[in-house]
Amino acid sequence: MGGIDIAQLVSHLIIYMVVLLLAISAHEAAHAWMSHKFGDDTAFMLGRVSLNPVKHTDPIGTLLIPIVSFILGSLGGAAAAIPLIGWGKPTPVNPRNWNNYKLANVMVSIAGILANLLIAIVSFVIFKSLISYGFFADEGFREGFGKILIMLFMNLVFLNVSLAIFNLLPFPPLDGSKVLSTFLPESAQPVLAMLEQYGFLILMALIYMGLIGAIMRPVFNLVNYLLVTPFF
Repeated sequence: MGGIDIAQLVSHLIIYMVVLLLAISAHEAAHAWMSHKFGDDTAFMLGRVSLNPVKHTDPIGTLLIPIVSFILGSLGGAAAAIPLIGWGKPTPVNPRNWNNYKLANVMVSIAGILANLLIAIVSFVIFKSLISYGFFADEGFREGFGKILIMLFMNLVFLNVSLAIFNLLPFPPLDGSKVLSTFLPESAQPVLAMLEQYGFLILMALIYMGLIGAIMRPVFNLVNYLLVTPFF
């Protein structure tokens, strides 16, 4: 593989996939939990209010595409510019059971985003505190177990931020489009429904063209700046 360290690539991939499974499971479980709070127990009865990744794993979106994009990105070239994105098995909800449709639609839609942001913020604070107190100051530790911890926290922060931003985009079937549908007039709903038929293809095209990466890059730069800049 032309100078690629296989052992390092595999270890990075394992950490990445563990974090991705947690991020996606938390995202989907939050949707299920919030829907249950508004009176719909469809996902709750299916055991989707759980961090068990088996309940939320989609073979394509959770495993195949993330693994392939990670490996291609590690090899460099054009693929390296493709953001590492994944998704889980859609959480089933029945809006007819919701107590307050408009509020529920917004809250259920953003619940997964909020879950990812919470994980990212908690991970950021812990990681930043460890850095500030010199936890990684020893070079030997930093090149050993510390290296694994650094990769773990970096993935926890950046992957969850990625999923939050990605799902905020107003393209079907992402969560942002569901929030948008709450506020659109009735006359615009058929257009959104039509877009939903081609939503996946549109998203893949936007990723390939680099638009998604361009949206995420400034946020990543800001997070990275905050990580390396001392609090005081």
